[in-house]
Amino acid sequence: MMDSRWVLLKAWLPSVLGQAYQAQGWGEVGEGRLEPASADASFRRYFRWTDGAHSLIVMDAPPDQEDSRPFVKIAGLLDDAGVRTPRIFASDLDQGLLLLEDMGANTYLQTIQAGVDDAELERMFDTAVSTLVRWQLSSRPGVLPEYGESVLRRELQLFPDWFVSRVKGRELSASELEDWDALSRLLLSSILGENRVFVHRDYMPRNLMTGPEDPGVLDFQDALYGPVSYDVTSLFADAFFSLPLLSREAWLQRYWQRAWDAGIGVPDDFASFLDQSRLMGVQRHLKVLGIFARICHRDGKPHYLADAPRFVTYLHEACSRDARLAPLQRLLDSLEMHP
Repeated sequence: MMDSRWVLLKAWLPSVLGQAYQAQGWGEVGEGRLEPASADASFRRYFRWTDGAHSLIVMDAPPDQEDSRPFVKIAGLLDDAGVRTPRIFASDLDQGLLLLEDMGANTYLQTIQAGVDDAELERMFDTAVSTLVRWQLSSRPGVLPEYGESVLRRELQLFPDWFVSRVKGRELSASELEDWDALSRLLLSSILGENRVFVHRDYMPRNLMTGPEDPGVLDFQDALYGPVSYDVTSLFADAFFSLPLLSREAWLQRYWQRAWDAGIGVPDDFASFLDQSRLMGVQRHLKVLGIFARICHRDGKPHYLADAPRFVTYLHEACSRDARLAPLQRLLDSLEMHP
């Protein structure tokens, strides 16, 4: 681990630990150790500093690869909305180092994979929905960049550029390109017609920390201002575990009712919102397949592709529910992407 970033982090940490201890009322800084906490699909790494009684998280985000300023800005927006996020005790944005509150070791995903009963799973998802509604209620235009057509098209293009090209080893044929264009027009028409809110963009169990009440929310630095269905669709069509289709739709209805009651701007009938969520999900699933392929072939992290079949299944389920997705079904069949 003796890379240059590790040396930089080890030299910076002693100068800021006192600020965190003082803010938390922990007294004097004691002897402690620094160990890996987690990594993600980006260039960021996380380390846990602990003295046995207290612990903190250090975020290492190389400034030539990751801009940490959005993290700080959006953490403030989430906090203003009443959403639990890691408190920032110290930062050096020029060097890409932040000292954060430790929100625990168990994400929603880890808790679910370890095994929870139905009542606890119900509580976890219910509080995740309530937290999401609070975040969306705080939305206002002009604060975050737009999640508009250019971004959506760029994300969609990841599928042919990386998944089809690098995983399937070929290009789309002329007839497949016709279906791809028809599918893209359908998705963009629906998504761009949605009401706009703050969008976390990865609001899923891997980025929610388990707590006694509301979840702690992580990995929010890519938030934009975009379609209302995006985050709830991400929550219930997860990248790393699957709920049954009927359970997902039941949770989407519960969210829709809560959002409608709060005046967030979802459609007046659930069927229309479900249509929006389904098409939003197709865009996200295709994007994630492209991202996982890119992470594998560009960044040398092949394990992400192990979850690709989950997204193929999501896409087939969407096709079975919406006849407008016939172009997608033909693409899945011609690319031999079976559920």
